[in-house]
Amino acid sequence: MGLAMSFLRVPPVLDGAADPAVVARRLFGAGGARPAATALDLGGAWQAVHYLLTGDPWDGPQPEGDVVCGGRLLTEDGADELGRDVIYLEPARVAPIAAYLAATPFRAIAGRFDLTAMKAAHVQDADAFDDGVLDRVLAPAYDALGRFFRQAADAGEAVYKAMEERSAR
Repeated sequence: MGLAMSFLRVPPVLDGAADPAVVARRLFGAGGARPAATALDLGGAWQAVHYLLTGDPWDGPQPEGDVVCGGRLLTEDGADELGRDVIYLEPARVAPIAAYLAATPFRAIAGRFDLTAMKAAHVQDADAFDDGVLDRVLAPAYDALGRFFRQAADAGEAVYKAMEERSAR
C-alpha cells in the first residue's frame, strides 16, 4: 500500500468551467474520466522523484518543488467526495516547471539519491529500493515528467495532480 500520483493536462476552461474545483469534480467525480492521451501516471515513484528534485520528501523551492508537491489542494478534507486528493497547478506555474525540467538533466539531480538519507526521511518505498531503481524507475519517470510539462506549457494547459491509495502488488 501507499500513495500513487497521476498527472492530467487540462485546458484552463473545460466545458465552460474555469473554476479548478468545478473542473476537478467533472474530471474525478462520479462518472468522470481522465483522457488517457493527456495523463501521466507516476505510481508510487512520485515522492522519490520529488526528493531528488528538492532534497526533501515534501517541501522545496519553486519551480522544482511544484513539479510534484506544489499547487493548490482542491480537496481540503474533500477527498471523500472524489476518492483522492487533487492538486491544481495553474498554467502560469506550469511553464516555469517545464523550463526547469528542460534545463536540468536527470544526472544533475541523481546525486541526491542516497538510500540511507531517503529512508531516514521516510520517502515512500525507500526501504524497498536498490541502486538499480535510479536508472530503472526514477530516470524514466523524470524524463516523462519533462515531456508532460513541456506539452502542457506549450498548450497553455493547467495540470491536475491526483493522489490516491494504490493497491498492493
